[in-house]
Amino acid sequence: MTANLPKTAKVEKQERFQGNNNKSFYEKALQDVIQQVERNLALFTDQFPSAHSVDLQYQPVKNADLAYYSDWTSSFWTGMVWLAYELTTEDKYAEVAQKHVDSFQERLVTRDILNHHDIGFLYSLSCVAGYKLAADEKSKHIALDAAKLLAMRFREKSGIIQVRGYLEDDTHKEKGVFIVDCAMNVPLLFWAAEVTGDQTYYEKAKRHMDNVARHMIREDGAIYQMFRLDIDTGEALGGWTGQGYADEACWSRGQAWAMYGLPLAYRYTKDMAYIEQAKATANYFLNHLPEDLICNWDLVFLQQDGQRDTSAAAIAACGLLELAYHLPVLDSDRHLYEEAALAILTSLTENYVIKERQEGTGILAHGVYSLPIDLGVDECTIWGDYFYMEALIRVLKDWNPYW
Repeated sequence: MTANLPKTAKVEKQERFQGNNNKSFYEKALQDVIQQVERNLALFTDQFPSAHSVDLQYQPVKNADLAYYSDWTSSFWTGMVWLAYELTTEDKYAEVAQKHVDSFQERLVTRDILNHHDIGFLYSLSCVAGYKLAADEKSKHIALDAAKLLAMRFREKSGIIQVRGYLEDDTHKEKGVFIVDCAMNVPLLFWAAEVTGDQTYYEKAKRHMDNVARHMIREDGAIYQMFRLDIDTGEALGGWTGQGYADEACWSRGQAWAMYGLPLAYRYTKDMAYIEQAKATANYFLNHLPEDLICNWDLVFLQQDGQRDTSAAAIAACGLLELAYHLPVLDSDRHLYEEAALAILTSLTENYVIKERQEGTGILAHGVYSLPIDLGVDECTIWGDYFYMEALIRVLKDWNPYW
């Protein structure tokens, strides 16, 4: 066992989690998303959507536009274009996605704009996807170069991928800090280990995820967003929650990153401790939802009229489906997590999808980039749109993840 396991509280009010079991409901919803991807294709061929919308409209930005906080988000649009290609096999989507792959190759040249842990987000949904779908060797080699860069962020003595800053900078304010979001970045390292046979990628990814499980998941299954270890000894120096309501509250998107990242780690390692930890984080999330099952921006808020974060709900739905996929067919928890994911997707589709859209409009309303700094609040988020699309695909087919 890799880490101390949190207590797995039972999911209360399980009868709430009743999703729409009509396949055509999700097929129609997915077709609606593909139509919006097609509508946005020309606008976002040579540029990318901003991280969040402005009045529900995405702004065209460069790949890694710091002014629009999109230095980590551009790949989510590319991921949606690849998903549209996978579903339709129409060349127009592959052509745009391949242009984006070239753009991500250019990003590798400038180290300063990749001086953070989000390399996995950026290159799994662009270049790993391109390699898996089109057997494109160029995409493969770009993704492997990105994996090398991510692996360089690993602190050997403490066993974590540092969130930001050059490791040789001993004065950096985030020295020894890692972030729960990175649970979705380390699959790039697991993938690189499989493709190259170089087990150092696997070992770094595994050690990082063990530290996520050991330090970030609290006893009740809630997570810290960030944690600091002594870079020489690995001593725990404390955790906090920068984008949540308070350090000991629970930022909903961070909880969703853990819910998804842990079963993805199990996919590569078969370490059952990750499944038990994923259950704990999932149960905490499900026990802290408002009546309509779409989480508020921090799970401490349970009221029906709170500020929702639909992006966290969409990520959580994907995590629940990934977790259920790895459970035995007769495991009662498998049915619970599947039904919870369907119930969340049903609520998103019926209550939060924007009905009237034009070129540039997003898909899911009422998302949040960061409420504490009043950034992208009650807007569409490009990652929320991506994970909503991915969740619909997971419901409809046995999907091979790009992660």
